[in-house]
Amino acid sequence: MAKKPRPVHRCTECGYSSPKWLGRCPECGTWGSMQEHQPAAAGSATQAATTGVVTKGLTPTSPAQKITTISATKATSQTTGIGELDRVLGSGIVPGSVVLLAGEPGVGKSTLLLEVASRWAKLDRVALYVTAEESAGQVRMRAERTGALHDSLYLAAESNLDVVFGHVDQLKPSLLIVDSVQTMNATDVEGVAGGVAQSRAVTAALTTLAKTTGIPVLLVGHVTKDGNVAGPRVLEHLVDVVLNFEGDRHSSLRMLRGIKNRFGATDEVGCFEQQSDGIKEIPDPSGLFLSHRDATPDGTAVTVAMDGVRPIVAEVQALVVPTESKNPRRAVTGLDATRVPMVLAVLAARAGRRTHTSEVYVATVGGMKVGEPATDLAIAMSTVSAITKKPLPAKTVVLGEVGLAGEIRRVPNVQRRLMEAKRLGYRQAVIPAGSDVDNSALPGLRVVEVATIHDALRLIQ
Repeated sequence: MAKKPRPVHRCTECGYSSPKWLGRCPECGTWGSMQEHQPAAAGSATQAATTGVVTKGLTPTSPAQKITTISATKATSQTTGIGELDRVLGSGIVPGSVVLLAGEPGVGKSTLLLEVASRWAKLDRVALYVTAEESAGQVRMRAERTGALHDSLYLAAESNLDVVFGHVDQLKPSLLIVDSVQTMNATDVEGVAGGVAQSRAVTAALTTLAKTTGIPVLLVGHVTKDGNVAGPRVLEHLVDVVLNFEGDRHSSLRMLRGIKNRFGATDEVGCFEQQSDGIKEIPDPSGLFLSHRDATPDGTAVTVAMDGVRPIVAEVQALVVPTESKNPRRAVTGLDATRVPMVLAVLAARAGRRTHTSEVYVATVGGMKVGEPATDLAIAMSTVSAITKKPLPAKTVVLGEVGLAGEIRRVPNVQRRLMEAKRLGYRQAVIPAGSDVDNSALPGLRVVEVATIHDALRLIQ
Protein backbone atom coordinates (compact mmCIF):
# COMPACT_ATOMS: atom_id res chain seq x y z
CA MET A 1 0.00 0.00 0.00
CA ALA A 2 1.38 3.35 -1.05
CA LYS A 3 2.24 5.71 1.73
CA LYS A 4 -0.06 8.72 1.93
CA PRO A 5 1.86 11.95 1.26
CA ARG A 6 2.07 14.22 4.25
CA PRO A 7 1.39 17.97 3.97
CA VAL A 8 4.28 20.41 4.18
CA HIS A 9 4.41 23.87 5.72
CA ARG A 10 6.03 26.57 3.61
CA CYS A 11 7.07 30.10 4.57
CA THR A 12 5.26 32.76 2.54
CA GLU A 13 8.20 35.14 2.85
CA CYS A 14 11.29 33.13 1.92
CA GLY A 15 9.88 29.76 0.71
CA TYR A 16 11.42 27.64 3.49
CA SER A 17 9.54 24.34 3.92
CA SER A 18 9.13 22.12 6.98
CA PRO A 19 7.18 18.88 7.62
CA LYS A 20 5.62 20.42 10.73
CA TRP A 21 4.17 23.80 11.57
CA LEU A 22 6.48 26.35 13.17
CA GLY A 23 5.52 29.62 14.75
CA ARG A 24 8.63 31.34 13.43
CA CYS A 25 10.46 30.60 10.19
CA PRO A 26 14.03 29.49 11.05
CA GLU A 27 15.31 30.79 7.70
CA CYS A 28 14.11 34.42 7.61
CA GLY A 29 12.84 34.81 11.20
CA THR A 30 9.30 35.90 10.26
CA TRP A 31 6.52 35.05 12.72
CA GLY A 32 3.29 33.43 11.55
CA SER A 33 4.44 32.93 7.96
CA MET A 34 4.26 29.10 7.78
CA GLN A 35 1.29 27.94 5.67
CA GLU A 36 0.18 24.36 5.07
CA HIS A 37 0.40 23.01 1.51
CA GLN A 38 -0.64 19.68 0.09
CA PRO A 39 2.06 17.97 -1.98
CA ALA A 40 1.39 17.70 -5.69
CA ALA A 41 0.38 14.39 -7.21
CA ALA A 42 3.31 12.30 -8.33
CA GLY A 43 3.92 12.45 -12.07
CA SER A 44 6.08 10.30 -14.31
CA ALA A 45 9.23 12.22 -13.37
CA THR A 46 8.57 11.76 -9.63
CA GLN A 47 7.83 8.06 -10.05
CA ALA A 48 10.99 7.57 -12.07
CA ALA A 49 13.05 9.28 -9.36
CA THR A 50 11.53 7.25 -6.52
CA THR A 51 11.01 3.80 -8.11
CA GLY A 52 13.70 3.80 -10.80
CA VAL A 53 11.12 2.83 -13.45
CA VAL A 54 10.48 5.22 -16.35
CA THR A 55 6.80 5.30 -17.27
CA LYS A 56 5.23 6.49 -20.48
CA GLY A 57 5.03 10.28 -20.71
CA LEU A 58 2.35 12.55 -22.11
CA THR A 59 1.84 13.04 -25.83
CA PRO A 60 3.28 16.45 -26.82
CA THR A 61 0.85 18.98 -28.29
CA SER A 62 3.39 19.99 -30.92
CA PRO A 63 6.24 17.81 -32.19
CA ALA A 64 9.86 18.83 -31.84
CA GLN A 65 11.26 20.63 -34.89
CA LYS A 66 14.65 20.79 -36.51
CA ILE A 67 16.42 23.95 -35.46
CA THR A 68 17.21 24.77 -39.09
CA THR A 69 13.49 24.80 -39.98
CA ILE A 70 12.47 27.26 -37.26
CA SER A 71 11.98 30.83 -38.50
CA ALA A 72 13.99 33.51 -36.74
CA THR A 73 11.74 36.36 -37.90
CA LYS A 74 9.56 35.99 -34.81
CA ALA A 75 12.54 36.89 -32.64
CA THR A 76 13.46 40.04 -34.58
CA SER A 77 13.82 42.95 -32.17
CA GLN A 78 11.78 46.14 -32.41
CA THR A 79 13.15 49.55 -31.51
CA THR A 80 11.83 51.29 -28.42
CA GLY A 81 12.53 54.75 -29.78
CA ILE A 82 15.20 55.32 -27.10
CA GLY A 83 18.66 54.64 -28.47
CA GLU A 84 20.40 54.14 -25.12
CA LEU A 85 17.83 51.56 -24.04
CA ASP A 86 18.13 49.76 -27.37
CA ARG A 87 21.91 49.69 -26.90
CA VAL A 88 21.61 47.87 -23.57
CA LEU A 89 18.89 45.48 -24.79
CA GLY A 90 20.94 44.55 -27.84
CA SER A 91 19.03 46.21 -30.66
CA GLY A 92 15.56 46.65 -29.17
CA ILE A 93 12.77 44.64 -27.58
CA VAL A 94 12.24 41.09 -28.83
CA PRO A 95 8.56 40.07 -29.21
CA GLY A 96 7.47 37.79 -26.40
CA SER A 97 10.36 38.76 -24.16
CA VAL A 98 10.10 39.77 -20.50
CA VAL A 99 12.35 42.56 -19.23
CA LEU A 100 12.78 43.29 -15.51
CA LEU A 101 13.94 46.84 -14.70
CA ALA A 102 15.18 47.18 -11.11
CA GLY A 103 16.43 50.20 -9.24
CA GLU A 104 16.31 52.16 -6.02
CA PRO A 105 13.25 54.28 -5.14
CA GLY A 106 13.24 57.65 -6.89
CA VAL A 107 15.89 56.80 -9.46
CA GLY A 108 13.40 57.21 -12.33
CA LYS A 109 12.24 53.70 -13.30
CA SER A 110 8.58 54.66 -13.79
CA THR A 111 9.52 57.85 -15.65
CA LEU A 112 11.79 55.93 -18.02
CA LEU A 113 9.18 53.27 -18.81
CA LEU A 114 6.49 55.92 -19.30
CA GLU A 115 8.80 57.52 -21.85
CA VAL A 116 9.25 54.11 -23.49
CA ALA A 117 5.46 53.69 -23.70
CA SER A 118 5.12 57.17 -25.22
CA ARG A 119 7.82 56.56 -27.85
CA TRP A 120 6.19 53.20 -28.63
CA ALA A 121 2.79 54.83 -29.09
CA LYS A 122 4.21 57.52 -31.36
CA LEU A 123 5.15 54.76 -33.81
CA ASP A 124 1.41 53.94 -34.20
CA ARG A 125 1.66 50.96 -31.86
CA VAL A 126 -0.66 50.33 -28.90
CA ALA A 127 1.02 50.38 -25.48
CA LEU A 128 -0.67 49.48 -22.18
CA TYR A 129 0.82 50.93 -18.99
CA VAL A 130 -0.47 49.22 -15.83
CA THR A 131 0.31 50.90 -12.53
CA ALA A 132 -0.39 49.37 -9.13
CA GLU A 133 1.56 51.98 -7.16
CA GLU A 134 -0.07 55.21 -8.34
CA SER A 135 -3.47 56.43 -9.38
CA ALA A 136 -4.28 57.10 -13.02
CA GLY A 137 -4.37 60.82 -12.30
CA GLN A 138 -0.85 60.81 -10.88
CA VAL A 139 0.54 59.07 -13.94
CA ARG A 140 -1.37 61.49 -16.18
CA MET A 141 0.22 64.46 -14.39
CA ARG A 142 3.69 62.98 -14.88
CA ALA A 143 2.93 62.30 -18.53
CA GLU A 144 1.94 65.95 -19.02
CA ARG A 145 5.15 67.12 -17.38
CA THR A 146 7.34 64.86 -19.52
CA GLY A 147 5.35 65.22 -22.75
CA ALA A 148 4.35 61.56 -22.88
CA LEU A 149 0.68 61.98 -23.83
CA HIS A 150 -0.53 60.04 -26.88
CA ASP A 151 -3.82 58.51 -27.99
CA SER A 152 -2.24 55.08 -28.53
CA LEU A 153 -0.97 54.96 -24.95
CA TYR A 154 -3.50 53.36 -22.58
CA LEU A 155 -3.32 53.58 -18.81
CA ALA A 156 -4.83 51.25 -16.20
CA ALA A 157 -4.50 51.61 -12.42
CA GLU A 158 -4.96 48.00 -11.34
CA SER A 159 -3.29 45.56 -8.94
CA ASN A 160 -5.37 42.47 -9.74
CA LEU A 161 -3.52 40.29 -12.24
CA ASP A 162 -6.74 38.74 -13.60
CA VAL A 163 -8.11 42.20 -14.43
CA VAL A 164 -4.83 43.07 -16.16
CA PHE A 165 -5.24 40.00 -18.35
CA GLY A 166 -8.75 41.26 -19.17
CA HIS A 167 -7.31 44.61 -20.30
CA VAL A 168 -4.86 42.76 -22.53
CA ASP A 169 -7.69 40.75 -24.11
CA GLN A 170 -9.69 43.92 -24.84
CA LEU A 171 -6.91 46.21 -26.12
CA LYS A 172 -4.57 43.68 -27.78
CA PRO A 173 -1.52 45.90 -27.07
CA SER A 174 1.86 45.35 -28.68
CA LEU A 175 3.65 46.39 -25.48
CA LEU A 176 2.72 45.80 -21.83
CA ILE A 177 4.35 47.67 -18.93
CA VAL A 178 3.63 46.61 -15.33
CA ASP A 179 4.65 48.91 -12.48
CA SER A 180 5.50 47.03 -10.36
CA VAL A 181 5.74 43.26 -10.01
CA GLN A 182 5.93 43.48 -6.19
CA THR A 183 2.58 45.29 -5.96
CA MET A 184 0.59 43.00 -8.27
CA ASN A 185 -1.69 40.38 -6.73
CA ALA A 186 -2.66 36.93 -8.04
CA THR A 187 -6.00 36.06 -6.41
CA ASP A 188 -5.52 32.29 -6.57
CA VAL A 189 -2.18 32.38 -4.73
CA GLU A 190 -1.81 32.69 -0.98
CA GLY A 191 0.35 35.36 0.60
CA VAL A 192 0.59 39.13 0.53
CA ALA A 193 1.56 41.16 -2.51
CA GLY A 194 5.32 41.38 -2.77
CA GLY A 195 5.87 38.10 -0.90
CA VAL A 196 7.78 35.18 -2.29
CA ALA A 197 4.75 33.21 -3.47
CA GLN A 198 2.97 36.21 -4.99
CA SER A 199 6.04 37.63 -6.75
CA ARG A 200 6.89 34.23 -8.22
CA ALA A 201 3.31 33.60 -9.39
CA VAL A 202 2.88 37.07 -10.92
CA THR A 203 6.17 36.88 -12.79
CA ALA A 204 5.47 33.34 -14.04
CA ALA A 205 1.97 34.34 -15.24
CA LEU A 206 3.23 37.43 -17.08
CA THR A 207 6.05 35.38 -18.63
CA THR A 208 3.52 32.84 -19.87
CA LEU A 209 1.40 35.67 -21.29
CA ALA A 210 4.40 37.06 -23.16
CA LYS A 211 5.44 33.71 -24.61
CA THR A 212 1.95 32.70 -25.73
CA THR A 213 0.85 36.04 -27.22
CA GLY A 214 4.17 37.46 -28.41
CA ILE A 215 3.59 40.69 -26.44
CA PRO A 216 6.82 42.04 -24.89
CA VAL A 217 6.40 42.77 -21.19
CA LEU A 218 8.40 45.33 -19.20
CA LEU A 219 8.33 44.87 -15.43
CA VAL A 220 9.41 47.30 -12.72
CA GLY A 221 11.14 45.61 -9.80
CA HIS A 222 12.03 46.89 -6.35
CA VAL A 223 15.44 46.37 -4.80
CA THR A 224 16.56 45.58 -1.28
CA LYS A 225 18.93 47.68 0.81
CA ASP A 226 21.77 45.54 -0.57
CA GLY A 227 20.88 46.51 -4.14
CA ASN A 228 19.49 43.09 -5.14
CA VAL A 229 16.12 42.54 -6.79
CA ALA A 230 13.47 42.14 -4.07
CA GLY A 231 11.77 38.77 -3.92
CA PRO A 232 12.98 35.25 -4.66
CA ARG A 233 15.99 34.68 -6.86
CA VAL A 234 13.79 32.77 -9.27
CA LEU A 235 12.45 36.10 -10.63
CA GLU A 236 15.74 36.71 -12.41
CA HIS A 237 15.65 33.19 -13.84
CA LEU A 238 12.09 33.51 -15.17
CA VAL A 239 12.61 36.72 -17.15
CA ASP A 240 14.72 37.14 -20.28
CA VAL A 241 16.47 40.41 -19.43
CA VAL A 242 17.38 41.98 -16.09
CA LEU A 243 18.38 45.65 -16.14
CA ASN A 244 19.62 47.77 -13.25
CA PHE A 245 18.86 51.50 -13.28
CA GLU A 246 21.24 53.29 -10.94
CA GLY A 247 22.24 56.80 -10.04
CA ASP A 248 23.46 59.03 -7.26
CA ARG A 249 20.94 61.14 -5.36
CA HIS A 250 23.29 64.12 -5.63
CA SER A 251 23.73 63.79 -9.39
CA SER A 252 21.35 63.89 -12.33
CA LEU A 253 23.29 61.18 -14.17
CA ARG A 254 21.60 57.78 -14.50
CA MET A 255 23.25 54.60 -15.76
CA LEU A 256 21.37 51.62 -17.20
CA ARG A 257 23.30 48.35 -16.97
CA GLY A 258 22.48 44.85 -18.14
CA ILE A 259 22.75 42.08 -15.53
CA LYS A 260 21.23 39.31 -17.64
CA ASN A 261 20.39 39.38 -21.33
CA ARG A 262 19.40 36.38 -23.42
CA PHE A 263 19.43 38.46 -26.62
CA GLY A 264 22.66 40.43 -26.32
CA ALA A 265 25.73 41.30 -24.30
CA THR A 266 25.59 42.33 -20.65
CA ASP A 267 28.54 44.75 -20.81
CA GLU A 268 26.65 47.55 -22.55
CA VAL A 269 25.80 50.69 -20.57
CA GLY A 270 23.14 53.32 -21.31
CA CYS A 271 23.52 56.90 -20.07
CA PHE A 272 20.60 59.13 -19.11
CA GLU A 273 20.11 62.45 -17.35
CA GLN A 274 17.26 63.19 -14.96
CA GLN A 275 15.76 66.57 -15.81
CA SER A 276 12.68 68.49 -14.71
CA ASP A 277 10.81 67.44 -17.86
CA GLY A 278 11.72 63.75 -17.66
CA ILE A 279 14.68 61.50 -18.38
CA LYS A 280 16.76 62.30 -21.44
CA GLU A 281 19.26 59.97 -23.08
CA ILE A 282 22.90 61.03 -23.42
CA PRO A 283 24.51 59.49 -26.51
CA ASP A 284 27.87 61.18 -25.73
CA PRO A 285 28.43 61.26 -21.96
CA SER A 286 32.17 62.08 -22.02
CA GLY A 287 31.61 65.81 -21.74
CA LEU A 288 29.83 65.40 -18.41
CA PHE A 289 33.04 64.28 -16.70
CA LEU A 290 35.35 67.04 -17.93
CA SER A 291 35.73 70.48 -16.38
CA HIS A 292 38.73 71.63 -18.44
CA ARG A 293 39.08 70.81 -22.12
CA ASP A 294 41.38 73.47 -23.53
CA ALA A 295 43.80 74.02 -20.63
CA THR A 296 44.77 71.55 -17.94
CA PRO A 297 45.46 73.14 -14.51
CA ASP A 298 47.87 71.63 -12.03
CA GLY A 299 46.55 68.66 -10.08
CA THR A 300 44.48 67.44 -13.03
CA ALA A 301 44.88 64.48 -15.38
CA VAL A 302 42.53 63.18 -18.05
CA THR A 303 42.04 59.46 -18.66
CA VAL A 304 39.70 57.22 -20.65
CA ALA A 305 37.75 54.72 -18.57
CA MET A 306 35.78 51.76 -19.85
CA ASP A 307 32.22 51.36 -18.59
CA GLY A 308 31.33 48.01 -20.09
CA VAL A 309 32.31 48.34 -23.74
CA ARG A 310 31.80 52.10 -23.82
CA PRO A 311 34.89 54.37 -23.47
CA ILE A 312 34.24 57.51 -21.41
CA VAL A 313 36.75 60.33 -21.03
CA ALA A 314 37.04 61.25 -17.35
CA GLU A 315 39.00 63.82 -15.38
CA VAL A 316 40.90 62.98 -12.18
CA GLN A 317 41.75 65.81 -9.80
CA ALA A 318 44.15 65.76 -6.87
CA LEU A 319 44.77 68.24 -4.07
CA VAL A 320 47.79 67.97 -1.73
CA VAL A 321 47.64 70.08 1.44
CA PRO A 322 50.45 70.15 4.07
CA THR A 323 49.32 69.27 7.59
CA GLU A 324 50.79 68.85 11.06
CA SER A 325 48.60 65.86 11.83
CA LYS A 326 50.34 62.58 12.55
CA ASN A 327 47.74 60.75 10.49
CA PRO A 328 47.20 62.74 7.28
CA ARG A 329 43.84 62.29 5.67
CA ARG A 330 43.31 60.38 2.41
CA ALA A 331 39.93 61.32 0.93
CA VAL A 332 38.82 59.53 -2.25
CA THR A 333 35.66 60.25 -4.25
CA GLY A 334 34.60 58.29 -7.34
CA LEU A 335 37.70 56.05 -7.38
CA ASP A 336 38.79 52.82 -5.74
CA ALA A 337 39.66 53.85 -2.20
CA THR A 338 42.13 50.96 -1.85
CA ARG A 339 44.19 51.78 -4.94
CA VAL A 340 44.79 55.46 -4.22
CA PRO A 341 46.92 54.79 -1.08
CA MET A 342 48.80 52.14 -3.03
CA VAL A 343 49.63 54.61 -5.82
CA LEU A 344 50.77 57.16 -3.21
CA ALA A 345 53.03 54.50 -1.68
CA VAL A 346 54.57 53.71 -5.08
CA LEU A 347 55.21 57.42 -5.67
CA ALA A 348 57.00 57.65 -2.34
CA ALA A 349 59.08 54.48 -2.74
CA ARG A 350 59.85 54.54 -6.48
CA ALA A 351 59.70 58.22 -7.46
CA GLY A 352 60.66 60.04 -4.26
CA ARG A 353 57.37 61.96 -4.12
CA ARG A 354 56.40 61.67 -0.45
CA THR A 355 53.01 62.70 0.84
CA HIS A 356 53.29 61.46 4.44
CA THR A 357 53.17 65.04 5.76
CA SER A 358 50.24 66.14 3.60
CA GLU A 359 46.56 65.46 3.25
CA VAL A 360 45.65 64.10 -0.18
CA TYR A 361 42.24 64.50 -1.80
CA VAL A 362 41.58 62.64 -5.05
CA ALA A 363 38.26 62.78 -6.92
CA THR A 364 36.63 62.42 -10.30
CA VAL A 365 34.61 65.17 -11.96
CA GLY A 366 30.85 64.98 -12.43
CA GLY A 367 30.18 62.19 -9.94
CA MET A 368 31.62 59.49 -12.20
CA LYS A 369 32.65 56.23 -10.50
CA VAL A 370 35.72 54.45 -11.85
CA GLY A 371 37.04 51.26 -10.31
CA GLU A 372 39.40 49.86 -12.92
CA PRO A 373 43.21 49.90 -12.46
CA ALA A 374 43.69 51.76 -15.77
CA THR A 375 43.24 55.04 -13.87
CA ASP A 376 46.30 54.46 -11.67
CA LEU A 377 48.60 56.53 -13.88
CA ALA A 378 46.12 59.41 -13.92
CA ILE A 379 46.01 59.34 -10.11
CA ALA A 380 49.80 59.37 -9.91
CA MET A 381 50.33 62.16 -12.42
CA SER A 382 47.60 64.39 -11.02
CA THR A 383 49.08 63.95 -7.52
CA VAL A 384 52.62 64.84 -8.64
CA SER A 385 51.21 67.76 -10.63
CA ALA A 386 49.52 69.03 -7.46
CA ILE A 387 52.76 68.65 -5.48
CA THR A 388 54.95 70.46 -8.03
CA LYS A 389 52.27 72.99 -9.08
CA LYS A 390 53.09 72.12 -12.69
CA PRO A 391 50.26 71.11 -15.06
CA LEU A 392 50.37 68.32 -17.61
CA PRO A 393 50.66 69.28 -21.27
CA ALA A 394 47.38 70.46 -22.74
CA LYS A 395 45.19 68.00 -24.65
CA THR A 396 46.87 64.95 -23.06
CA VAL A 397 45.28 61.73 -21.82
CA VAL A 398 47.06 59.13 -19.68
CA LEU A 399 46.37 55.40 -19.40
CA GLY A 400 48.02 52.68 -17.40
CA GLU A 401 48.10 50.52 -14.30
CA VAL A 402 50.85 51.25 -11.78
CA GLY A 403 52.65 48.24 -10.31
CA LEU A 404 54.33 48.07 -6.91
CA ALA A 405 57.75 48.02 -8.59
CA GLY A 406 56.97 51.30 -10.34
CA GLU A 407 56.31 49.69 -13.72
CA ILE A 408 53.40 50.78 -15.95
CA ARG A 409 51.32 47.76 -16.91
CA ARG A 410 49.23 47.39 -20.02
CA VAL A 411 45.46 47.83 -19.90
CA PRO A 412 42.75 46.33 -22.16
CA ASN A 413 40.95 48.13 -25.00
CA VAL A 414 43.72 50.69 -25.55
CA GLN A 415 42.82 51.21 -29.20
CA ARG A 416 39.18 51.92 -28.39
CA ARG A 417 40.17 54.34 -25.63
CA LEU A 418 42.53 56.24 -27.92
CA MET A 419 39.90 56.46 -30.64
CA GLU A 420 37.55 58.14 -28.15
CA ALA A 421 40.29 60.56 -27.05
CA LYS A 422 41.07 61.46 -30.66
CA ARG A 423 37.37 62.02 -31.38
CA LEU A 424 37.23 64.58 -28.59
CA GLY A 425 40.25 66.48 -29.91
CA TYR A 426 43.11 65.26 -27.71
CA ARG A 427 46.53 65.45 -29.34
CA GLN A 428 48.76 63.36 -27.04
CA ALA A 429 48.29 60.06 -25.21
CA VAL A 430 50.55 58.46 -22.60
CA ILE A 431 50.14 54.68 -22.61
CA PRO A 432 52.05 51.64 -21.25
CA ALA A 433 54.97 50.40 -23.31
CA GLY A 434 54.21 47.42 -25.51
CA SER A 435 50.54 48.24 -26.00
CA ASP A 436 48.94 46.96 -29.19
CA VAL A 437 48.09 50.21 -30.99
CA ASP A 438 47.46 50.91 -34.67
CA ASN A 439 48.91 54.42 -35.10
CA SER A 440 47.67 54.65 -38.68
CA ALA A 441 44.09 54.77 -37.35
CA LEU A 442 44.97 57.66 -35.03
CA PRO A 443 46.11 60.57 -37.25
CA GLY A 444 46.84 63.72 -35.29
CA LEU A 445 47.28 61.86 -31.98
CA ARG A 446 50.84 61.56 -30.67
CA VAL A 447 51.26 58.32 -28.72
CA VAL A 448 53.95 58.24 -26.02
CA GLU A 449 54.82 54.85 -24.51
CA VAL A 450 56.21 54.72 -20.96
CA ALA A 451 57.60 51.70 -19.12
CA THR A 452 58.03 53.10 -15.59
CA ILE A 453 56.58 55.79 -13.38
CA HIS A 454 59.80 57.81 -13.89
CA ASP A 455 59.20 57.89 -17.66
CA ALA A 456 55.68 59.20 -17.16
CA LEU A 457 56.64 61.89 -14.65
CA ARG A 458 59.13 63.41 -17.07
CA LEU A 459 56.15 64.93 -18.91
CA ILE A 460 55.51 67.10 -15.86
CA GLN A 461 59.10 68.01 -15.14
